[in-house]
Amino acid sequence: MFLYLKAIHIIFVVTWFSGMFYVVRLFIYNTEANQQNQATKQILQQQFAIMQKRLWLGITWPSAIITAIFGVSLLLQYPTIPPWLWLKLCFITGLYAYHFSLHRIYQQQQKGIHKFSSTQLRLYNEVATIFLVTIVMLVVVRTQLSAAWGLLGLLVLIVGVTTATLIYKRIRKQKS
Repeated sequence: MFLYLKAIHIIFVVTWFSGMFYVVRLFIYNTEANQQNQATKQILQQQFAIMQKRLWLGITWPSAIITAIFGVSLLLQYPTIPPWLWLKLCFITGLYAYHFSLHRIYQQQQKGIHKFSSTQLRLYNEVATIFLVTIVMLVVVRTQLSAAWGLLGLLVLIVGVTTATLIYKRIRKQKS
């Protein structure tokens, strides 16, 4: 039974992350639509609002809930919680906080409020990548991962992702 629970949990983790990655892309496109003429802006933003709503409420939220349900069911299978799992749970808590922050942006954009630039949203989109890499490394490597090397790897990942996003911004700016 444990392996079936684990498989279902992983499937919904994948769909949850897919939703979080894609909804931020829609936030970016919706924000960039503000730079278009009024007619184009209105058409694009209406379409992006529909796409955001279907993705967020139809896929991402249900996946987050089912992930939590099956995650708890897996957690209950452990007689005691090992240290690596406590650390994973801390990152999972951060991931749900990130999810709720995306929900706030979703609500704002549904009302036509765009508080963040497309560059800020691109950088924010990488937060999910950092959580994904960190959690997967924790689960797969577990006890063989030293805290020092893990933190160093996390720092390198954060700097690398941030640098790549800023380089991409410069390239886009030069092309336009």
